[in-house]
Parts: sequence; structure tokens; C-alpha cells
Amino acid sequence: MKTRKEKLSFWQIWNMSFGFLGIQFGFALQGGFMSRIFQTLGAAKDDIPMLWIFAPLAGLIVQPIIGYLSDRTWNPRWGRRKPFFFIGAVLASIALICMPHSPVLWVAVGSLLILDASINVSMEPFRALVADLLPESQRSYGFVVQTLIIGIGTWVASQLPWLLNQLGVSNEAAANIVPQNVKLAFLIGGIIFMVSIVYTILSTKEYPPEDIEAFEKEKAETSGFMNGLNEIIHNIKTMPSTMKKLGIIQFFSWFAFFTMWSMATPALTEHVFNSPKPDSNLVTGDAYTTADLAFNNAADLVGSAMGMYGLSSMAFALILTFIASRVNINRKLIHLISLIIGGLGFIMMLYCDSATSLNLCFVAIGFAWGSILSMPYAMLSSTLDPNKMGVFMGLFNMFIVIPQIIAAVGGINFAYKTFLGDSIINTMLLAGISLIIAGLANLLITEPEAIKYQGDA
Repeated sequence: MKTRKEKLSFWQIWNMSFGFLGIQFGFALQGGFMSRIFQTLGAAKDDIPMLWIFAPLAGLIVQPIIGYLSDRTWNPRWGRRKPFFFIGAVLASIALICMPHSPVLWVAVGSLLILDASINVSMEPFRALVADLLPESQRSYGFVVQTLIIGIGTWVASQLPWLLNQLGVSNEAAANIVPQNVKLAFLIGGIIFMVSIVYTILSTKEYPPEDIEAFEKEKAETSGFMNGLNEIIHNIKTMPSTMKKLGIIQFFSWFAFFTMWSMATPALTEHVFNSPKPDSNLVTGDAYTTADLAFNNAADLVGSAMGMYGLSSMAFALILTFIASRVNINRKLIHLISLIIGGLGFIMMLYCDSATSLNLCFVAIGFAWGSILSMPYAMLSSTLDPNKMGVFMGLFNMFIVIPQIIAAVGGINFAYKTFLGDSIINTMLLAGISLIIAGLANLLITEPEAIKYQGDA
């Protein structure tokens, strides 16, 4: 019988990663258009980060638990990770379809909680699946293929509202109503989420633990809520030093991207297109209709521009896939350079005055995004116990969600207003500075097994 460590072909790796297309549809629609929905339902600009808080909170709670459970799951028919893919996909698809129909702001916030929790149920096992099925020599290659698929999903999903409007679907709506093109984009996203996950489930075979008797014995001896909680706490205390160093890089990386997701729409519609969301309490009648249409047009362009970071991350992944299959790569150096390029992309937004210049900024950001989705996981997986891959990948998510929680509860507003000035475009400057700090933090990584790998895909 084929072992879990046999080398896989490109298409086998593609199939096992294809579900990420749907996951990224969910994340791209959430990241590109959630703040727009909040503003449409009456949220003030400074309140938007706090409205996002349930997304990282869901990840903080869900990912370690799902990682722990999936490590301890095995069914000859359903496998180890695939049951979690399916459960998350069903719930996330429902949340995506319902989200833009939220009648009031608190319903939209609750829908975001359900959506992000559900996406995390599906996403965490995908990271562990790469380590489950691929030998060390193919780990980075596998994560880069995931990044390629994520880039495709980001770009296509981000274009949907703009494209649908070009095809005749209206982006106009009454006050406090989400436009039809956004509603239809989320419906399409929900369908693609489900279809892509099912494709991976049907096309990918998982393999049982190498010693199934020892696996079942350990599972029986350590069952129960308190045992599970104690093991998670123990793993936090004993996490590898590489994981801690990568945690610093992740902190500043994800602070930057959370700032983008939550603040790009209000910042860029106002700064680049001079079309902020009108206040229905101050502007009424035809003046409101005209200003709101200008905002919706600008928001469509911002969403479309954000898709460019998915497109350039896809190009990054294609190039890295080709290189990673043939030669040794210094993961640390690639990640350092990519994050700094992305940080400069954010900073250059201060000088944007058109959709074209904004697109170029997001192209630079895509290099950082492509690296964030592959290099940290490749570096980390080389230092972990294979039997605890799921739980440690889940715990690694702490370094993603904690900076987002800090950003949401006031970190963004405090940092940019205190050090950079009140102008909302300075939120993008803050993101750029944070990403450059993340890039320089790669200098902390010194472990040889994390820095390099044999390119033998």
C-alpha cells in the first residue's frame, strides 16, 4: 500500500488543495466587501474595525480545537481531515449566501462570526493535510500550490461585484440596502465554496496513521475534554522555538492585512476616488442618490483592485512552484523580501490618484500575500512532530488572530491617529509599516531546517 510519504504528482497536489479555491472565495468576499456591507447598514468608519472582531475571535477558538480533533480522527471511509472540510463548507456556504441580506448591522456582524468560524473549520485541516500526505521534500511545493489556488480564488472573487455590474446587475440600492451585484456575488461564492470542497473530498485519498493500534490506544487513554484542554495548553508551553519566532513575523503580517481588509474600502473610496459613503442623516434626496452611486462605483473599483493582490500572488506562486520543484530555496530570504515589497505597496497608496495606480500597489501587496500563505507554513512544518501537525497548525493560528483582535479593539485607530495623523488613508500607511517590520523580523529565524529545503518535487 502506498505510504503517506510517497511523492505525489502536481495534479494530485492540485486536487488535495482545490478546496482552497472555495475557502478563498469566502475570505476574499469577506475581506473585500464586508466593510462595505457594514457601511451600507450604517456603520461609522472608526467603528468598522471593532465590528470585525468576531472574525479573529472565531479563529482563535475554532482552529486549535479543530486541529486537535482532526489529529485524533480516523475513519476508514471518511478519513481524518475530510469530515471537517465538509462540515465547514456547508455552514460557510449558508453564511455567505445569507450575509448580504442582513436587514440590520448586528445581523451582519453575527453572520460574519458564523462565516469566519465555518471557514476556519474547513481551512485548518487543509494546512495539516499537506504535511500528512507529502514528504519533506515536497512540503514547500505543496504549500505553494495552495497559494496558487488561493490567488486564483482571491482574484476571481474580488472581481465579481464589478463584473456583475458590467453585465447589467445593478449596484444601486436604497439607503441601508446592499446592492444586488454584491448579493449575487456572495451567492456565487457560496456555491463555489461547496463545490470546490466536495471536489477535494472526492478526488483525494487520505491514509491511516502509520501505527493504527498505537493511535487508537493513545486516543482512548487521552479522551475527554480536560485531557484535550491540558494537551493544548501543554503544546502552547512547549511549542518549538521556530514557531515562536515565526509568531512575531505573523503578528505584524496579519495586523497589516486585517487593517487592509477592514479599512481599505472607506480609506480608498475617500482618498483615491473622492467618493466617501454619504451619511443618510445629513444627505437626502437626489443628492444622497448621486453620492451613494459614486460610493458604490468607487467601492466596486476598490474591490476589483484588491483582486490584483490575488492575481500577483498567483504569479508569485507559479514562479515559486517552478523553482521549488528544481532547486534549493532560502525560505527566510524569500519571505523577508516579499513582505518588504508588500509594505512598500501599502505606503505608495498615499500617492494614488487612479484605479491604475491603485492596481499597481495591490500587485506589490500580492507578493507579500503569496509568501504569507506558503513560507511560514513550510518553515513551521519542517520543525513539528508529524503526529501533532493538526494541533500545532491550529495553535499557530494564534499568531494570526491575536494581532487582528488587537487591531479590532482599538489598535488601528490608536496607532494611526496617534503616530500618523487623523486622515483615514494613514491606515494604509500603518499597514505598510507593519508589513516591513514583519519582513525584517525574518532575521530572527536561524534554524537550518526551517530556512532551506531540498527542491525535489
